[in-house]
Amino acid sequence: MSRIGFIGLGVMGTPMAAHLAGAGHEVSGFDLNAEALAKLTAAGGQAAADVADAVGDAEVVITMLPDHPQVAQVVLAPGGILDHVRPATLLVDMSTIRPETSIEVAKAGADKGIRVLDAPVSGGQAGAEQAALSIMAGGDAADFLAAKPVFDVLGTTVVHVGPHGAGQVVKAANQLVVGGIYGLVAEAIVLLEASGVDAATGLDVLAGGLAGSRILELKRTSMVAREFRPGFRIDLHHKDMGIALAAARQSGVALPMTGLVAQLVAAARARGHGSLDHSALLKVVEELSGRSLQEA
Repeated sequence: MSRIGFIGLGVMGTPMAAHLAGAGHEVSGFDLNAEALAKLTAAGGQAAADVADAVGDAEVVITMLPDHPQVAQVVLAPGGILDHVRPATLLVDMSTIRPETSIEVAKAGADKGIRVLDAPVSGGQAGAEQAALSIMAGGDAADFLAAKPVFDVLGTTVVHVGPHGAGQVVKAANQLVVGGIYGLVAEAIVLLEASGVDAATGLDVLAGGLAGSRILELKRTSMVAREFRPGFRIDLHHKDMGIALAAARQSGVALPMTGLVAQLVAAARARGHGSLDHSALLKVVEELSGRSLQEA
């Protein structure tokens, strides 16, 4: 069992830290939200007073933060994680951020003798709560093997995908595919309903054929019912699509479908749907088609 410092106890981080504590790891967590700290304590972890308190004695440090500015602040800034952990500590950033920030963190860690992995996750809040996340890790293979017992507590698909930053690139690819499928399912619903066909029945057929997907499996019923309770918010997917487009520009490739999906996500956010589940792309497609909106 490891001593784990866990920074970032949001809707994903709280259940992840709780699973680690439940598996017997000694987990010391920190977040600015007192309620999140109380949940970790109830799950068997310890509430740290600050970042330094959480990570000072840790063998493994996990960060689960909203975006690259928060990661840079918590990890790289004076008084941050790298100023308080011991040499040879394994720092695992499980946030979804820009690949270049992950590479910057890895270089800064190496300068201080800290091992670093970028290991973003897919599966949303439900995956975190069910310990069924997909984890895509970038960094040294030996460090991945050292972290794998921790990853295995949190996820069912755990893969080393390449060097530093590779985890973030794979996550960007994941998000562009997920966004694209949501957009197409939304269009299918609009087409079916506008044609007088029962959308629920039509999607049942699609889910059993070549068009079948995990999204159709999990979300077709709630989408037809216009239930958009957030499992993964539009606001976060908007951020992720920006990461995908920036990665494409840096790599010198054209991703036209990704650009279109990014605009649909941006439109959903601009229409005030940022706090809804990303399946709420249906609301944007309905509006483009002149269909009356059905509120969640």
